[in-house]
Amino acid sequence: MRQFGLIGYPLGHSFSQPYFTKKFAEQDLEDCRYDNYPIDDINMLPSVIAENEQLRGLNVTIPYKVEVLQFCDELDAEAAEIGAVNTLLLKKSGAMKGYNTDIPGFRDSLRHFLKETTDLNALVLGTGGASKAVRFVLSQMDIPFQSVSRQASEDAISYEQLQGLHLQDFALIINTTPLGMAPHLDHRPDLRYDQLGEHHYLYDLIYNPEVTSFLQKGLNLGAQTKNGSEMLMLQAEASWSIWNQEDE
Repeated sequence: MRQFGLIGYPLGHSFSQPYFTKKFAEQDLEDCRYDNYPIDDINMLPSVIAENEQLRGLNVTIPYKVEVLQFCDELDAEAAEIGAVNTLLLKKSGAMKGYNTDIPGFRDSLRHFLKETTDLNALVLGTGGASKAVRFVLSQMDIPFQSVSRQASEDAISYEQLQGLHLQDFALIINTTPLGMAPHLDHRPDLRYDQLGEHHYLYDLIYNPEVTSFLQKGLNLGAQTKNGSEMLMLQAEASWSIWNQEDE
């Protein structure tokens, strides 16, 4: 039996478990299973691994994409550069290597979404672990961006400061926060939504619900919108490739 799973808290109705369970059934992979491990403290990770000897890989979600780094024996170059991990490979040697498959997942999904990337500025809402992959990809694609957080810092402006800017100057707006995730359907980032229009592209990393309040506000004003479901599928497939690579 090869065992895989997801750590985070809370997990609720996660995407990963039904996705991989269906994948294993469709491919007749009877020796594979995928379980959720809702841990309310990242220090519980070694116990999860010790109690599940057949574990070969784990996905990592909110709020542990940064905290999990301390348990990694090795890091893939991109994960090390951005300082966030969402995929763990448990090697036969006992070593654990961290990867970030949000990077290729978001990059490919964003390319499918945008018609072009020239003369495009972006707003990145949120500065948590999920935003690190987003900012990394925007830099790779030469898309200038401004990060927004609850409190201003060297790397981000506050939502209060954002009110003084014109959203017309930012054609791409990406929500990396959990605001609007089920069951809090009426929550959304604090923006001047009246400034949105047909030239805007709104991308929400949330996939449940399919249309968040953030996306709906954009749709009402003619903006192009996309949720995080394709990114999740792409990053899941990237994780599966990592877990099936030859162990060194």
